[in-house]
Amino acid sequence: MQKSIQPCVGLGQADAAFCIDDTLRGVPAGTVSFAARDVAESGWSASGGDLSYPVLTVSGSAYTGNRDAIFAYAKTHGALLAPHIKTPMSVDIAHDLVGSGAWGMSVADLQQASVMLRGGIKRLLIANQLGGERMGDGLARLLNTYPDAEVVLFADSEASLAVADRAGKMSGRVLPVLIEVGLGRAGLRDVEQARKVVGKALTLTHVRLGGVAAYEGAVASADPAATVEAIGNLNDLLKSVFDLVRSALPERRLALSSGGSQYFDLVVNALSPLARSDGNVDFVLRSGAIFFHDHGVYAQALERMDARSGFALAGESGALASRVFQPAMRVWAQVLSRPENDLAICGIGMRDVSFDQGFPVALKSWRDGSCNATLDGIAEIEKLNDQHGFLRLKQGADVKVGDIIEFGISHPCTCFDRWRHFFVVDDNHRVTSVHATSFG
Repeated sequence: MQKSIQPCVGLGQADAAFCIDDTLRGVPAGTVSFAARDVAESGWSASGGDLSYPVLTVSGSAYTGNRDAIFAYAKTHGALLAPHIKTPMSVDIAHDLVGSGAWGMSVADLQQASVMLRGGIKRLLIANQLGGERMGDGLARLLNTYPDAEVVLFADSEASLAVADRAGKMSGRVLPVLIEVGLGRAGLRDVEQARKVVGKALTLTHVRLGGVAAYEGAVASADPAATVEAIGNLNDLLKSVFDLVRSALPERRLALSSGGSQYFDLVVNALSPLARSDGNVDFVLRSGAIFFHDHGVYAQALERMDARSGFALAGESGALASRVFQPAMRVWAQVLSRPENDLAICGIGMRDVSFDQGFPVALKSWRDGSCNATLDGIAEIEKLNDQHGFLRLKQGADVKVGDIIEFGISHPCTCFDRWRHFFVVDDNHRVTSVHATSFG
């Protein structure tokens, strides 16, 4: 530990300035406890072998570039952003996004809502169905604990409206609710179903009908053409139900919300004209993973977006999304063994990386602080155990025990949730900050 770093005294993991010591993954063995705010003074380098591997890092410049690009895109199309914070579950990231102009944060459940409210985020969209009455009671307790918070709910049935109304009564509030439509997951399936739910919402004393919402990613499939058609059908349903709500509430400012990180262009192209023509709408995208991007499923999604010229920024279009958005996440691991000529066993496993939508991608090999080899096309993870990755090598791959392998990942959401903190690094892979996650 560098001399300028002071020992951590009187701070716990629950504090904003939590303590760093060698019980945390990635922290070098023998590190004496010190405050996380001093981590940049350590001089640790992810590629230089300074850390205890495996370790998760986020590139500060890539994250910032992705953030600025999606906010600029949203502004161009008259949209607001309520990023789904379930991806990193980081209060620090949430505050950065709100400071960058986010309308608020989207969360998936009451635990995530509790984390964000306790962390000082004042406006939340619970982009999911709450469940039964007990969840409504829990929401009421949460609202009573944070009386200055604004929480918007989804509802796709009279039962879910009753839960929202109960929570409103118990907390002494009138809760804004968006009618959720859907064709692949939760959500009302047709206009007639929606008509009944809208009618019920208008009769409740502690519910305020606030607009409509959907999630287009749930109707996606492996067939790109079929996916575009299915999302088009969902957008049409969303617009029809919005018209239904607008007819019932001609003067009220309404919300229109959809849009994840893979097909947001299809949502924007379909819904932004409606928002502009109505003139009394908050059009809210909920993209969350886009801030971190990846080398797998989201990279493929943006390639498809470019194929349909879906992303435009400052008058530019074409194959732009794949250039603008950069993968920010890396998991770094050491080579532990070379038991066969074409096999390296790396210290990276299912406890460290996402694998639900593709194995980690070997990018580079680092030795003595320098890039030893680019591994694209000559090394591939073929299997993961709990804590081991089987890296199959082609002839000529120069990889030996002790090398640091830089891996890209596929699917940020299911990588972050394996870590209780992550390191932000600069373009030289030196640690600049550390941030806690709160996955429960």
